[in-house]
Amino acid sequence: MRISSLKRLGKACAGLSLAISASLMTVTPVQAAGGDLLVAPTRIVLDGQRGTEVILNNIGSETATYRISLELRRMTSDGRLEDVTAEQANEIEQAAKDMIRYAPRRVTLPPNQPQAIRLGVRPPQDLADGEYRAHLLFRAIPKARNVTEKAPTNGGFSIALTPIYGVTIPVIIRQGNLEATAGIANARVERSDNGHAFAFDLSRTGERSTYGEIRVVKQGQSEPILVARGIAVYPEVGHRKVALPVPAEIAAQLTGAVSVEYYEPANIGGGLITKTQLVLR
Repeated sequence: MRISSLKRLGKACAGLSLAISASLMTVTPVQAAGGDLLVAPTRIVLDGQRGTEVILNNIGSETATYRISLELRRMTSDGRLEDVTAEQANEIEQAAKDMIRYAPRRVTLPPNQPQAIRLGVRPPQDLADGEYRAHLLFRAIPKARNVTEKAPTNGGFSIALTPIYGVTIPVIIRQGNLEATAGIANARVERSDNGHAFAFDLSRTGERSTYGEIRVVKQGQSEPILVARGIAVYPEVGHRKVALPVPAEIAAQLTGAVSVEYYEPANIGGGLITKTQLVLR
């Protein structure tokens, strides 16, 4: 893709907004607040032989510097991703980190200036079949502050906190012919002081992760009333809870007979992974 096309892509993505109506809500889970950094794609799957690129674009108004590192994350039963230290890493996690190559590892981006990060994998010859995963972290490096600022008049000291933004994307390597199946159970609408959420249990069996889009379709209607993209279950968990925050007007529609459907992303075919029909009360 040419750089001029990437610039147009970055500007177009920067202008996207989330639209919610009474008949349809689209939810896109976000892993981290990225500040003014746009990353595409947000998920990488490699077959162990080919490489790819990740495009970074600074959509802010000032030049920014980012450090790129390879981290390990582990999914929990509630869908969170927890950091894994070098001491905690198991053989599969360490193998993933050892075979992934990327460059450069630090970039300085002027506004609206795309930068490609080259990504590849060097699997060992005796690599066992399975799914291996690490996460690329793009972290903003804060600008140096002026240390000659006036001291507090009361003789004490002050502390200035600078937020550090980061975006994390998974890098998945699949070795062998891997299969997986999924199931949906215990769908319900949860209500709390924080509002409403559509929740369900998403299970997975097999040698690889599942990833895709959840659609909730009410009986008698052709269009879904709720769509949630980027829903994954990684191999380290057999099931996880999914809770999708919804406004009150959408929660009010989540009653009666519905179908909860789990589809692959459109760019890999959009096939149905699993679905269940139930009555919400």
